[in-house]
Amino acid sequence: MIPYGKHHIEEDDIAAVVDVLRSGLITQGPAVEAFEHAVAQYVGARHAVAVSSGTAALHLAALAAGVGPGTTLITSPITFVASANAGLYAGGKVAFADIDPETINMSPNALASALEAHPDTKAVVPVHFAGLPCDMPAIKALADKAGAAVIEDAAHALGATYPDGRRVGCCANSLMTIFSFHPVKAIAAGEGGMITTNDDAVYRRLLRLRSHGINKLDDPFVFEGQAFTGDIQNPWYYEMQELGFHYRISDIQCALGLSQLGKLDAFMKRRRELVANYDAAFSGCEHCRPAQSDRIESSAHHLHVLRIKFKELDISRSEFMMRLRAEGIGTQVHYIPVPWHPVYRSIGADPASCPRAVDFYAEALSIPLFVDLTDEEQARVIQSIQSLVARQRV
Repeated sequence: MIPYGKHHIEEDDIAAVVDVLRSGLITQGPAVEAFEHAVAQYVGARHAVAVSSGTAALHLAALAAGVGPGTTLITSPITFVASANAGLYAGGKVAFADIDPETINMSPNALASALEAHPDTKAVVPVHFAGLPCDMPAIKALADKAGAAVIEDAAHALGATYPDGRRVGCCANSLMTIFSFHPVKAIAAGEGGMITTNDDAVYRRLLRLRSHGINKLDDPFVFEGQAFTGDIQNPWYYEMQELGFHYRISDIQCALGLSQLGKLDAFMKRRRELVANYDAAFSGCEHCRPAQSDRIESSAHHLHVLRIKFKELDISRSEFMMRLRAEGIGTQVHYIPVPWHPVYRSIGADPASCPRAVDFYAEALSIPLFVDLTDEEQARVIQSIQSLVARQRV
């Protein structure tokens, strides 16, 4: 079976993890800080905070941006539910800005309308779908005018670049950017996430929130009389200064992530080659075309999504996927529009308010894309899809 996505692990990745296991420090040790520093340096940000997952990163970012009761977080309807859930975790409300049908990213025009409808918006979370960067200058300008912070959901986009050549995660047009290190992402750490920022105060708060809300760095104590004996700080003393979480990541995960980060550019090169082959095969197909056609050279190519006109082919997506599966080819759908889910329906979300997202969902199919996909396997995927589409047209 050829899966739609898969991690790539080599012997030096395994050795990096083994080294940590033998070091005596398997959590809250030096590998965490080394991974943070390496990611910050790679993307060009001042700070990076490693956490237990991309979802944890979104949650903490929403809190650090001020999302809470009486405020709204706006995100894309085409994303994994975590992008929206962060707003609910923080006690806020969630609204959606429809997509641009050529990029499948948040449409600035739709965002302008959503901001007008929700003047209490505290955070805007654009999602770099499949690794393709959003129009960040336009989104940032709209958010600034509304007094909202921008949190880039770059779970798909480590290694992607903006049109000016800077890397996603530098936070040139956002307060924070989050990444994910789930095994099918650009680099794998088993699980894990990262938040980058250039704001010193936000960085300090993220460190506290990551570890139970306990004071970090040189944060001042609230109860100095308890913290010091004379002029000497009591070595056992710490303060929980706000309600935080156990969102720490281990040195084991960070050792793997750090080893993988050194291979990211090579991973991106192979993904670009595979995407070029797919585009050559499907770009001229009337009933089956690549979902993203604009600025794809800057994408991290986490996914390759086709738009297939199942209704015109007179075949359901489910049957299409099952036929491919019978030929040993795995596929997936990214994503069910978030307003479609029962939790969001129950709080007033309406999929009809995002018609472009609904149209995209009806046609979307993610096909295999991962570093270890061989040329022969990809040719098999292409031939199988082309043959299936051709048979349904007859």
